[in-house]
Amino acid sequence: MTHWYYVDPHHQRQGPVPAETIAGLYRSGALTLASLAWREGMGEWTPLRDLAAELGITAPTPVAPPPAAPAPMAVEAPEERPLTGRAVFTASEPTYAQHAPPHASQAEAVAAAALAARPPADSGTFASSPYAAPRADLGAAAGTPVYEGHVVYAGFWKRVAASIIDGFAIGIPVAIVAMIVGGLMGVGSSFTSQVFNPGETITSYLLTSVAYAWFHSTAGLSATPGKLAIGIKVVRTDGDTISFLRGFGRYWAYLLSGLLLCIGLIMAAFTDRKQGLHDLMCDTLVVDKWAFTSQPERQRDELGTVALVVLIIGGVLIIGAFILMVVGFAALASMGR
Repeated sequence: MTHWYYVDPHHQRQGPVPAETIAGLYRSGALTLASLAWREGMGEWTPLRDLAAELGITAPTPVAPPPAAPAPMAVEAPEERPLTGRAVFTASEPTYAQHAPPHASQAEAVAAAALAARPPADSGTFASSPYAAPRADLGAAAGTPVYEGHVVYAGFWKRVAASIIDGFAIGIPVAIVAMIVGGLMGVGSSFTSQVFNPGETITSYLLTSVAYAWFHSTAGLSATPGKLAIGIKVVRTDGDTISFLRGFGRYWAYLLSGLLLCIGLIMAAFTDRKQGLHDLMCDTLVVDKWAFTSQPERQRDELGTVALVVLIIGGVLIIGAFILMVVGFAALASMGR
């Protein structure tokens, strides 16, 4: 179904609605042929008179305009006379006021004025115009964000899938940088030696916390690469973007949730708003990427294809690692006999 948006008589944008709704409003007189409407795929708002065929609106029989009023008579200027002792008077050029045609309705005049006042599409003020076409936003959707209504909270399995992706997208680059730092400190990498490298470990945790804080606090993202892939984001409980410091602290609270036998992480499966212990500590929520935007109707409750595939691959890897561990222990046991 195609969703339409229209401008009501109070100059407020309404929608999305089906085409039949706009046609009914036109027939009831709530909308006129000069009223503006828009749907996805259109470049700009268009009067209903140009969308009559698509919306199933039958345009009324045009009324012949009244005869034009005769042009006003111009006042001729008097002939120039030579200066004498008498006062000399000259007539100024006649002016003609521009009047709106008597048959133009007030609604059409308002719509025409709105179209004329609308800035070009590439100007910076277009997005703030009430006649601007709705646009998709990955975190910073155009239009006024909606802070009320239904909010889809990210469930436990969506967050697990996002964590698996982040383990590769963030964990691998951070590990490489940490190894380089360990080598520069002259201790060597703990990945290639049996020596514990505190400098490398501290660097790894600091870089990871900074990366998480930057991704979560950046306007337009509000999510790590894993959360972006799954279609979720981190926000304050009032829907606003979190600050860098809050994101930095949330990462360390996340580690605390994992240290407590992962109970703090499992809490996300049972709390009302799917909050883990670190979310409760930092006043944050993990929600669908379309929550608290101008298009909350695009939220989805289902798990999603990407999350499902990631969970299956992660499960296969865990089972494979467990089997290899069992086989390794069995081989060591047989060698000791």
